[in-house]
Amino acid sequence: MPPKPVVASYCVTFLAPEMLHVYRQIRGLQEFQPVVLTEKWIHRDRFPFDPSLVEVIPRARLRALRKLWYKQVTRRPIPASARQVQTIERVLRQREARVLHVYFGHIGLYLLPLLRKRLLPTVVSFHGADAGVDHHQPQHRAALLELFQVADRLLVRSEALATELRKAGCPEAKLRLNRTGIPLEDWPSVAREVPADGAWRLLQACRLIEKKGLDLSLRAFARLHRDYPAARLVIAGEGPLQTGLEALARELGIQDAVAFRGFLDEAGLRAEMQRAHLFLHPSRTGSDGNQEGVPNSMLEAMATGLPVLATHHGGIPEAVTDGVSGLLVPENDGPALTAALRRLIDDPDLARRLGTAGCASVRETFSSAARVADLERIYAEVGSRWKAG
Repeated sequence: MPPKPVVASYCVTFLAPEMLHVYRQIRGLQEFQPVVLTEKWIHRDRFPFDPSLVEVIPRARLRALRKLWYKQVTRRPIPASARQVQTIERVLRQREARVLHVYFGHIGLYLLPLLRKRLLPTVVSFHGADAGVDHHQPQHRAALLELFQVADRLLVRSEALATELRKAGCPEAKLRLNRTGIPLEDWPSVAREVPADGAWRLLQACRLIEKKGLDLSLRAFARLHRDYPAARLVIAGEGPLQTGLEALARELGIQDAVAFRGFLDEAGLRAEMQRAHLFLHPSRTGSDGNQEGVPNSMLEAMATGLPVLATHHGGIPEAVTDGVSGLLVPENDGPALTAALRRLIDDPDLARRLGTAGCASVRETFSSAARVADLERIYAEVGSRWKAG
């Protein structure tokens, strides 16, 4: 059997906890052999990977000074150094890579000094924040337009992200929708009973950052808790806002009813989802333009039959049909979020129907195996077009 063609996956950090979807995608490849190029290899215990398939690219010298110069003085995207570009070129040749996949649009901008060389077919995937942050700056817009020209395909996780890239000037012919899937076999559906004592258990699982709307979740839960003192809210995840969110919980008087679980591995998160009755994800556009694609934790919750309450934001409506497979409310609308939460608790039959429909929808559209197969077809497409050209 001939060896599989090599795809070089560039992830500056391999892997941050919130990049589980990247790990699943790379590990799930069947027709291509992945090789990972990274500048920082972390969390190896959480994301085990064959060391022989990882190449660590040394970081640029005077990194802090370079960052200050480009961000504060020139206001241009920070580029990879000439030494780094030479190292990456050498690794790509040694590994006989046939396709380069750059994860995240802003890393595509960082690698422009390499991509301009047009060494091999290149795919750049956008996941959410990288489709809007800093694009109001002229230098960033110009760099983004150049990225659109030198990349062979631009992948997006949702139609909402595709719309953002079209607005930014991305050629339609280069855009491809490649949704992130989940391993459905790891997220079985679970039957849930209405808690007789009012001990509703709510869950939100995400990185603790602005766009996740965690402050909205806390305020809505505080209103609910007045009538259901046995209710509990579990927040699973890590992030820079944790201290402020804990302070908000104390201010609202619900600190004893809210549990900050920190990062949970798949088994731990699955256990929390199985115990929960409702899943919250009131995403919003961050002050820096950061937006969601389609949140993985929300898909995992839906796969288990957990009723979802989220917002009309980013790619969420592409996974949740309001009133059919979950409930959606406007961004930043605390009263609407509270009202929808009470609606689900007051009408358990509705919650059950939404959970069942959400489970069916995810299993039809967001299978990891099917979405990885889509990605490999894109790799094959750009490879064949490159040869032909």
